[in-house]
Amino acid sequence: MKGIAGNQTRGLQNGSRLTVIDNTGAKEIEIITVPGYHGVARRVPSAGVGDLVIASVKKGTPAMRRQIVFAVIVRQRRPMRRPDGTIVYFEDNAAVITTETGETKGTDIKGPVAREAAERWPRVSATANTIV
Repeated sequence: MKGIAGNQTRGLQNGSRLTVIDNTGAKEIEIITVPGYHGVARRVPSAGVGDLVIASVKKGTPAMRRQIVFAVIVRQRRPMRRPDGTIVYFEDNAAVITTETGETKGTDIKGPVAREAAERWPRVSATANTIV
């Protein structure tokens, strides 16, 4: 895992629901917490593209539902500014289920992945079809 250049806009917080874009069997997850988040006292932890989160599977196959998983956020609706000045945002919030170290559990990723997430997580970029 590598760091992200600049100040990342964090568009998702605890309780946010994301669509899962890999083939692990989960369809929708809800963020529980963001490990490694350092904020002000009583502030709700937030996460952005490229962040690792701990989430609960809300929709999916019966084997996957109600499990606690690690996931990497690969798309967010909130606009984010890149170091070159361009502003990027997606039409949905999406994540990929991974292990604690960032190894993807699925073998295929559907749809585009933000460049910030692909640069930070090498296994996500190797599995992704499209990097934006």
